[in-house]
Amino acid sequence: MVNCVTAHSLEEALVLRKNHELIPYVGGTDLMIHADEKSKYLFLHKVPEMKQIVEDDDYIRFGASCTFTEIIEHSLSPKILKDACSQIGAPTIRNVGSIGGNIGNGSPKADSALICMVTDSKLRLANSAGERIIPIKDFYLGHKKLDLLPDELIVEILMPKNGLDNYYHKKVGARNALAISRVSFAGIMDIKENKVKNCATAYGAVSDVIIRVNSIDNMLIGKTIEEAKELKDAYLKAFDQAIVPIKGRVGIEYRKDVCMNLLRDFLEINGI
Repeated sequence: MVNCVTAHSLEEALVLRKNHELIPYVGGTDLMIHADEKSKYLFLHKVPEMKQIVEDDDYIRFGASCTFTEIIEHSLSPKILKDACSQIGAPTIRNVGSIGGNIGNGSPKADSALICMVTDSKLRLANSAGERIIPIKDFYLGHKKLDLLPDELIVEILMPKNGLDNYYHKKVGARNALAISRVSFAGIMDIKENKVKNCATAYGAVSDVIIRVNSIDNMLIGKTIEEAKELKDAYLKAFDQAIVPIKGRVGIEYRKDVCMNLLRDFLEINGI
């Protein structure tokens, strides 16, 4: 890529990031469409600290420069994330596109960002002065608007380790493969001893940002299956009001209906 500098360590990358003209990238699968001779880029694929997938007591930590293929093939990656990453583009795109780039693009259609949202993942952001960790839900301020300072990089994604096995993920596109989502949905239901320990849902390609309404999902948490069934109508009504699609290539009514149908299916599969 023209006018590109390559960082070989995180420290070097953060120093280079002080130059606000440098656009960070890994695979460039979105940037290459708009590349020109005037733009300047910061290549991050060679930064080892951003290529790791490791775990600690609470989180699986994905370096922001990890490609979708690397995530799919890694033993630590939860199945819900592998499922979403396997549906991103063609193999050539998955081989170079990164999870950090997918999140940083700011699109409500981003497949891996949907999973990070439904799992209530956190982002580790850093600049040369220090770092901060924020919930991914707080990272998106609007369409293509991010809580990211001009000299900051997305360094790492922290995804909770537990309670992700029972998931539901659907991507509705114009065709079965290589499609940009018209509507995407992810749900997690953790049930133990007939009680809902966790309920989380997220909706992509519907609004300016991925929709994640914790307060509504919390209605079912701590309830028995029988109690959750009694609350089902109120729960669905709350989401019917919360999901307000914006105008797009497909109709508002269509996307609203798909969202609600997927939500109902998610509940029924889990006995609610």
